[in-house]
Amino acid sequence: MMRNLERLKSWEGLLLAILVVVVVINVVQSPVYLSVENQVNLFQLFIERIIVALAMTFIIINGEIDLSVASVMGLASCLLAFLHEQGVPLPTAILVTLAVGVIVGAFNGFWISVVGLPSLAVTLAGLIGYRGVARILVEDRSIGNFPEWFNRLGQQPLLGPLPLASIIFFVLLVAAVIVLQYSAFGRYVFVIGNNREVARYSGVKVRQMKMTLFIASSTIATLAWLLLAARLGAVRGSTAEGFELDIITMVLLGGVSIFGGTGTLTGVGLSILLILNLRNGMSLVNITSNTQTGVIGVLLILSVLLPNWGQAVRNLRNRRRRVGQGQTAGE
Repeated sequence: MMRNLERLKSWEGLLLAILVVVVVINVVQSPVYLSVENQVNLFQLFIERIIVALAMTFIIINGEIDLSVASVMGLASCLLAFLHEQGVPLPTAILVTLAVGVIVGAFNGFWISVVGLPSLAVTLAGLIGYRGVARILVEDRSIGNFPEWFNRLGQQPLLGPLPLASIIFFVLLVAAVIVLQYSAFGRYVFVIGNNREVARYSGVKVRQMKMTLFIASSTIATLAWLLLAARLGAVRGSTAEGFELDIITMVLLGGVSIFGGTGTLTGVGLSILLILNLRNGMSLVNITSNTQTGVIGVLLILSVLLPNWGQAVRNLRNRRRRVGQGQTAGE
């Protein structure tokens, strides 16, 4: 009983309660909300961002951040379209694009893990630079005409009602849970996020860990955008602009500390469901995308402020308790 009460007091318990309220409101306001088609569509429209959020969880728990993921996604899609337009066979273009994703991740990781620059500065530069390369590749055009087999991978169900992207997400989710919660690699991710110097003196290969995480982040972002290109059937230089807002909000709202060292995939999963249901509910009542983005922005601010306020309240309560105990002892 006490364990259940503690769970309800946790951040995950709060997210679950809010999620239930949002679902009830959506059910009341829209008769189509619970339909299978709407539920599948709810995930399909954001599945690529959800996939990248899994990698972002590792990055932020490790005490870093990757602001360039959306631009990497845009670069990947534009590179694929450019190579296809130049007559490169699509399977070859896909392999080249994935290889570029690995190179981009290694480039970010080098400046962060080897040179020691802040990940905020490095990936902010990447956000601008990679987007610029994407626009150079396709300019202001929309490029499509991909082979039918490629479009089917993104647009048609592969297993029951689930398309390929959803299947890949669930596979990656299981892998992420195993790695983060039950492996030495996952423990090192937390240790480095808590205190990099302590981790280094404990024998943890901090540089290699950070390099691995940033390579994984860019590679998964590249994979996600290949899936999105297949779903959309066409790409532009502006593809994926602003996606980093949703991705980072999903992670921070899930209880992952912006300072690193704490967080769970359970919280991130609840956060993803909450954001998807919020956006879906707002779409069903025809709230504009700009307003939806504003709501997500507010959630991002709250996801950073509320845990800090909660910690400040707990610290104040502990200080008062210690003072009270001291006064009692003095008497």
